[in-house]
Amino acid sequence: MHEKRETIRLDKWLWFARFFKTRSLATKVVTSGHVRLNSVKTSKKSTLIGQGDVLTFVQGDDIRVVEVAMLGTRRGPAPEAQTLYIDKTPVKEARDYVPPSPKFEGKGRPTKKDRRTGLLSRRDMLD
Repeated sequence: MHEKRETIRLDKWLWFARFFKTRSLATKVVTSGHVRLNSVKTSKKSTLIGQGDVLTFVQGDDIRVVEVAMLGTRRGPAPEAQTLYIDKTPVKEARDYVPPSPKFEGKGRPTKKDRRTGLLSRRDMLD
């Protein structure tokens, strides 16, 4: 005979595993079609998942790939939530990006030289 596989709703599991802060936010991501279950797009929040399923979804600027290890019964603390999945997200290369200084983005107080060049350029526009 077939044993019944234990399952849980997709949106509920994403919330249990602490990928999203609220269940409604998890629901919104699923219903907008940004979640793949075993490489198939799903847009139903009530989709049932079980152990061994692979989920692919966007979280912030990153694409997450996780395998469901356990289903969970509650939204517990972070160490408990991390036991619910196996992270298979590919490691990104280290970014050499350094955010620019606000001084050079035109923010902050201008220097005397900046004010002079600004005034000179405005005089040419008025003539």
